[in-house]
Amino acid sequence: MTVVSKMCCRICNAQSSKLFSANLLERQVWYYECPVCGYVQTETPYWLDKAYADAINVSDTGIMSRNLANRNIVLTVLLGLRMREAKVIDFAGGYGFLVRLLRDSGVDAYWMDKYCDNLVARGFEYTDKIRGGVTTAFEVFEHLVHPTEAIEEMFGVAPNLLFSTEIMPDSAPSPDAWWYYGLHHGQHIGFYRQRTLQYLAQKYGKVLLSDGRSYHMLCEPDSVTWFSNIFYWSIKLSRFMPLFSSRIWKSKTWSDHELLARERLSVLPAMNTPE
Repeated sequence: MTVVSKMCCRICNAQSSKLFSANLLERQVWYYECPVCGYVQTETPYWLDKAYADAINVSDTGIMSRNLANRNIVLTVLLGLRMREAKVIDFAGGYGFLVRLLRDSGVDAYWMDKYCDNLVARGFEYTDKIRGGVTTAFEVFEHLVHPTEAIEEMFGVAPNLLFSTEIMPDSAPSPDAWWYYGLHHGQHIGFYRQRTLQYLAQKYGKVLLSDGRSYHMLCEPDSVTWFSNIFYWSIKLSRFMPLFSSRIWKSKTWSDHELLARERLSVLPAMNTPE
Protein backbone atom coordinates (compact mmCIF):
# COMPACT_ATOMS: atom_id res chain seq x y z
CA MET A 1 0.00 0.00 0.00
CA THR A 2 1.28 3.46 -0.94
CA VAL A 3 2.14 5.65 2.05
CA VAL A 4 1.21 9.31 1.58
CA SER A 5 2.97 12.16 3.38
CA LYS A 6 -0.27 14.01 4.13
CA MET A 7 -3.90 13.07 4.71
CA CYS A 8 -7.10 15.06 5.02
CA CYS A 9 -8.06 15.43 8.67
CA ARG A 10 -11.26 13.50 9.39
CA ILE A 11 -12.40 16.24 11.80
CA CYS A 12 -11.64 19.60 10.14
CA ASN A 13 -10.43 18.64 6.62
CA ALA A 14 -7.04 20.33 7.06
CA GLN A 15 -3.92 18.61 5.77
CA SER A 16 -2.52 16.26 8.42
CA SER A 17 1.15 15.26 8.33
CA LYS A 18 2.82 11.94 9.10
CA LEU A 19 3.52 11.56 12.82
CA PHE A 20 4.89 8.01 13.24
CA SER A 21 4.23 4.43 12.22
CA ALA A 22 3.32 1.54 14.50
CA ASN A 23 2.84 -2.21 14.29
CA LEU A 24 -0.92 -2.70 14.47
CA LEU A 25 -2.39 -6.18 14.01
CA GLU A 26 0.84 -7.26 12.26
CA ARG A 27 0.57 -4.32 9.87
CA GLN A 28 2.79 -1.27 9.71
CA VAL A 29 0.31 1.60 10.02
CA TRP A 30 0.99 5.32 9.74
CA TYR A 31 -0.52 7.90 12.08
CA TYR A 32 -1.15 11.50 11.03
CA GLU A 33 -1.46 14.68 13.09
CA CYS A 34 -3.60 17.71 12.24
CA PRO A 35 -1.91 21.09 12.87
CA VAL A 36 -5.28 22.87 13.05
CA CYS A 37 -7.52 20.90 15.43
CA GLY A 38 -4.92 18.54 16.92
CA TYR A 39 -6.71 15.32 15.90
CA VAL A 40 -4.45 12.30 15.40
CA GLN A 41 -5.68 9.60 13.04
CA THR A 42 -4.49 6.42 11.45
CA GLU A 43 -4.19 6.06 7.73
CA THR A 44 -7.39 4.81 6.07
CA PRO A 45 -8.27 1.81 8.28
CA TYR A 46 -8.32 -1.12 5.88
CA TRP A 47 -7.95 -3.69 8.71
CA LEU A 48 -11.32 -3.20 10.46
CA ASP A 49 -12.84 -6.48 9.30
CA LYS A 50 -10.18 -8.28 11.32
CA ALA A 51 -10.34 -5.81 14.22
CA TYR A 52 -14.10 -6.29 14.56
CA ALA A 53 -14.25 -10.05 14.16
CA ASP A 54 -15.90 -9.68 17.58
CA ALA A 55 -17.97 -6.54 18.21
CA ILE A 56 -16.52 -6.29 21.73
CA ASN A 57 -12.81 -7.00 21.75
CA VAL A 58 -11.73 -9.93 23.92
CA SER A 59 -9.29 -7.87 26.00
CA ASP A 60 -12.01 -5.50 27.24
CA THR A 61 -12.08 -6.92 30.75
CA GLY A 62 -13.30 -3.61 32.16
CA ILE A 63 -16.64 -3.65 30.36
CA MET A 64 -18.77 -4.33 33.44
CA SER A 65 -17.03 -2.00 35.90
CA ARG A 66 -17.00 0.72 33.23
CA ASN A 67 -20.75 0.41 32.67
CA LEU A 68 -21.39 0.67 36.40
CA ALA A 69 -19.24 3.81 36.58
CA ASN A 70 -20.91 5.26 33.48
CA ARG A 71 -24.36 4.66 35.00
CA ASN A 72 -23.34 6.79 37.98
CA ILE A 73 -21.97 9.51 35.73
CA VAL A 74 -25.15 9.67 33.65
CA LEU A 75 -27.26 9.98 36.79
CA THR A 76 -25.03 12.75 38.13
CA VAL A 77 -25.11 14.66 34.84
CA LEU A 78 -28.91 14.42 34.53
CA LEU A 79 -29.23 15.76 38.06
CA GLY A 80 -26.74 18.55 37.41
CA LEU A 81 -28.46 19.62 34.20
CA ARG A 82 -31.87 19.46 35.89
CA MET A 83 -32.93 16.86 33.31
CA ARG A 84 -34.04 14.02 35.57
CA GLU A 85 -36.99 13.15 33.29
CA ALA A 86 -35.01 13.34 30.04
CA LYS A 87 -34.79 10.37 27.72
CA VAL A 88 -31.25 9.06 27.35
CA ILE A 89 -30.16 7.34 24.13
CA ASP A 90 -27.04 5.17 24.35
CA PHE A 91 -25.34 5.43 20.96
CA ALA A 92 -23.33 2.32 20.05
CA GLY A 93 -24.88 0.71 23.10
CA GLY A 94 -23.19 -2.67 22.71
CA TYR A 95 -24.95 -5.52 24.49
CA GLY A 96 -27.28 -3.09 26.29
CA PHE A 97 -25.64 -3.17 29.73
CA LEU A 98 -25.76 0.60 30.29
CA VAL A 99 -29.37 0.96 29.14
CA ARG A 100 -30.52 -1.81 31.48
CA LEU A 101 -28.55 -0.32 34.39
CA LEU A 102 -30.04 3.11 33.74
CA ARG A 103 -33.57 1.78 33.51
CA ASP A 104 -33.05 -0.22 36.70
CA SER A 105 -32.06 3.11 38.28
CA GLY A 106 -35.19 4.85 36.99
CA VAL A 107 -33.93 6.63 33.85
CA ASP A 108 -35.93 6.39 30.62
CA ALA A 109 -33.03 5.05 28.53
CA TYR A 110 -32.92 3.48 25.05
CA TRP A 111 -30.39 1.46 23.08
CA MET A 112 -29.05 1.96 19.56
CA ASP A 113 -26.20 0.16 17.82
CA LYS A 114 -25.75 -0.75 14.16
CA TYR A 115 -23.07 -3.35 14.78
CA CYS A 116 -23.93 -5.23 17.96
CA ASP A 117 -26.80 -7.35 19.28
CA ASN A 118 -28.95 -5.98 22.09
CA LEU A 119 -28.84 -8.77 24.66
CA VAL A 120 -30.07 -7.29 27.94
CA ALA A 121 -32.10 -4.18 27.02
CA ARG A 122 -34.45 -5.79 24.51
CA GLY A 123 -37.71 -3.96 24.05
CA PHE A 124 -36.09 -0.57 24.57
CA GLU A 125 -34.51 0.05 21.20
CA TYR A 126 -34.38 3.64 19.94
CA THR A 127 -36.73 4.67 17.14
CA ASP A 128 -36.96 8.02 15.42
CA LYS A 129 -40.24 8.65 17.25
CA ILE A 130 -38.23 9.13 20.45
CA ARG A 131 -36.75 12.55 21.11
CA GLY A 132 -33.92 12.26 23.57
CA GLY A 133 -32.56 14.86 25.94
CA VAL A 134 -29.06 13.38 26.17
CA THR A 135 -27.15 11.02 23.90
CA THR A 136 -24.39 8.97 25.51
CA ALA A 137 -21.41 7.63 23.57
CA PHE A 138 -18.96 5.96 25.93
CA GLU A 139 -15.73 4.69 24.38
CA VAL A 140 -17.05 5.40 20.89
CA PHE A 141 -15.23 8.45 19.49
CA GLU A 142 -11.87 6.72 19.05
CA HIS A 143 -13.57 4.06 16.87
CA LEU A 144 -15.22 6.44 14.40
CA VAL A 145 -14.13 6.20 10.77
CA HIS A 146 -16.15 9.32 9.87
CA PRO A 147 -16.33 11.27 13.16
CA THR A 148 -18.29 14.33 12.07
CA GLU A 149 -20.95 12.24 10.32
CA ALA A 150 -21.42 10.14 13.45
CA ILE A 151 -21.49 13.18 15.74
CA GLU A 152 -24.15 14.80 13.56
CA GLU A 153 -26.16 11.58 13.83
CA MET A 154 -25.82 11.77 17.62
CA PHE A 155 -27.07 15.36 17.67
CA GLY A 156 -29.98 14.26 15.51
CA VAL A 157 -31.02 12.01 18.39
CA ALA A 158 -30.58 14.51 21.24
CA PRO A 159 -29.13 18.03 21.57
CA ASN A 160 -26.75 17.20 24.44
CA LEU A 161 -23.95 14.68 24.06
CA LEU A 162 -22.16 12.98 26.97
CA PHE A 163 -19.20 10.86 25.90
CA SER A 164 -15.88 9.41 26.95
CA THR A 165 -12.55 9.20 25.19
CA GLU A 166 -9.05 9.53 26.58
CA ILE A 167 -7.48 12.91 25.85
CA MET A 168 -4.18 12.70 23.98
CA PRO A 169 -1.39 14.83 25.48
CA ASP A 170 -0.22 17.83 23.45
CA SER A 171 3.03 15.99 22.81
CA ALA A 172 1.91 12.77 21.17
CA PRO A 173 3.21 9.70 23.06
CA SER A 174 5.23 7.15 21.14
CA PRO A 175 3.35 4.00 20.07
CA ASP A 176 4.80 1.95 22.94
CA ALA A 177 4.13 4.61 25.59
CA TRP A 178 0.32 4.96 25.52
CA TRP A 179 -2.03 2.02 25.97
CA TYR A 180 -4.92 3.85 24.35
CA TYR A 181 -3.54 3.37 20.84
CA GLY A 182 -4.92 -0.18 21.19
CA LEU A 183 -2.33 -1.69 18.88
CA HIS A 184 -3.25 -5.25 19.89
CA HIS A 185 -6.90 -4.94 18.78
CA GLY A 186 -6.77 -2.30 16.03
CA GLN A 187 -10.13 -0.68 16.81
CA HIS A 188 -8.86 2.75 17.92
CA ILE A 189 -8.27 4.86 14.83
CA GLY A 190 -8.68 8.47 16.00
CA PHE A 191 -7.45 10.42 19.03
CA TYR A 192 -8.60 13.74 20.41
CA ARG A 193 -6.88 16.56 22.22
CA GLN A 194 -8.69 19.14 24.29
CA ARG A 195 -8.49 21.62 21.42
CA THR A 196 -10.05 19.01 19.10
CA LEU A 197 -13.09 18.86 21.34
CA GLN A 198 -13.18 22.65 21.54
CA TYR A 199 -13.15 22.77 17.74
CA LEU A 200 -16.15 20.41 17.65
CA ALA A 201 -18.01 22.50 20.24
CA GLN A 202 -17.54 25.61 18.13
CA LYS A 203 -18.45 23.78 14.93
CA TYR A 204 -21.80 22.62 16.33
CA GLY A 205 -22.63 25.66 18.47
CA LYS A 206 -22.24 23.76 21.74
CA VAL A 207 -20.52 24.37 25.06
CA LEU A 208 -17.71 21.96 25.94
CA LEU A 209 -17.58 20.52 29.45
CA SER A 210 -14.66 18.23 30.26
CA ASP A 211 -12.84 16.70 33.17
CA GLY A 212 -9.67 17.17 31.12
CA ARG A 213 -9.03 13.46 30.90
CA SER A 214 -11.81 11.01 29.97
CA TYR A 215 -15.35 12.40 30.26
CA HIS A 216 -16.76 15.24 28.19
CA MET A 217 -20.02 16.89 27.14
CA LEU A 218 -21.11 18.95 24.18
CA CYS A 219 -24.15 20.80 25.50
CA GLU A 220 -26.75 23.24 24.38
CA PRO A 221 -25.71 26.62 25.85
CA ASP A 222 -29.00 27.06 27.71
CA SER A 223 -28.68 23.59 29.29
CA VAL A 224 -25.41 24.21 31.07
CA THR A 225 -26.16 27.02 33.56
CA TRP A 226 -24.23 26.56 36.82
CA PHE A 227 -23.28 22.95 36.07
CA SER A 228 -20.31 23.93 33.88
CA ASN A 229 -18.46 25.14 36.97
CA ILE A 230 -18.69 21.81 38.77
CA PHE A 231 -18.56 19.27 35.94
CA TYR A 232 -15.06 18.13 36.90
CA TRP A 233 -16.04 17.49 40.51
CA SER A 234 -19.34 15.89 39.57
CA ILE A 235 -17.43 13.25 37.60
CA LYS A 236 -15.12 12.65 40.56
CA LEU A 237 -17.99 12.38 43.03
CA SER A 238 -20.35 10.36 40.84
CA ARG A 239 -19.25 7.14 42.58
CA PHE A 240 -21.43 8.18 45.52
CA MET A 241 -24.57 8.54 43.41
CA PRO A 242 -25.95 5.04 44.27
CA LEU A 243 -26.21 6.13 47.93
CA PHE A 244 -29.14 8.43 47.18
CA SER A 245 -30.27 7.91 43.54
CA SER A 246 -33.21 5.76 44.69
CA ARG A 247 -34.59 8.85 46.46
CA ILE A 248 -34.59 10.75 43.16
CA TRP A 249 -35.63 8.12 40.60
CA LYS A 250 -37.97 5.14 40.82
CA SER A 251 -36.57 1.95 39.32
CA LYS A 252 -38.16 0.73 36.09
CA THR A 253 -37.15 -2.89 36.64
CA TRP A 254 -40.62 -4.15 37.58
CA SER A 255 -42.61 -1.77 35.38
CA ASP A 256 -40.45 -2.81 32.41
CA HIS A 257 -41.14 -6.45 33.24
CA GLU A 258 -44.88 -5.81 33.28
CA LEU A 259 -44.73 -3.84 30.03
CA LEU A 260 -42.74 -6.50 28.18
CA ALA A 261 -44.89 -9.32 29.58
CA ARG A 262 -48.06 -7.59 28.32
CA GLU A 263 -46.50 -7.06 24.91
CA ARG A 264 -45.44 -10.71 24.83
CA LEU A 265 -48.93 -11.91 25.70
CA SER A 266 -50.49 -9.66 23.06
CA VAL A 267 -48.59 -11.41 20.25
CA LEU A 268 -49.13 -15.00 21.43
CA PRO A 269 -51.77 -16.93 19.47
CA ALA A 270 -55.10 -17.25 21.24
CA MET A 271 -55.52 -20.57 23.02
CA ASN A 272 -58.28 -22.87 21.80
CA THR A 273 -61.14 -23.07 24.28
CA PRO A 274 -62.13 -26.70 24.96
CA GLU A 275 -65.67 -27.59 24.04
